[in-house]
Amino acid sequence: MQTLRLYETHGLLAPARTEGGTRRYSPDDLTRARRIGGLVDRGVTLGAVGMVLDLQDENARLRQRLR
Repeated sequence: MQTLRLYETHGLLAPARTEGGTRRYSPDDLTRARRIGGLVDRGVTLGAVGMVLDLQDENARLRQRLR
């Protein structure tokens, strides 16, 4: 899973780790990884993905507050 490590290197994923250092991806981590992959597939650079995800999350929070 080199791609997941790349996302982690760019600060886009932060999986939990066991005492031995093994990465433990939660369902939320995997959902986020799919979102990142979708953005990358659409041509968004990894440098911009974090900003896009933050904006999407903020938009979702604001929409929830309006409901």
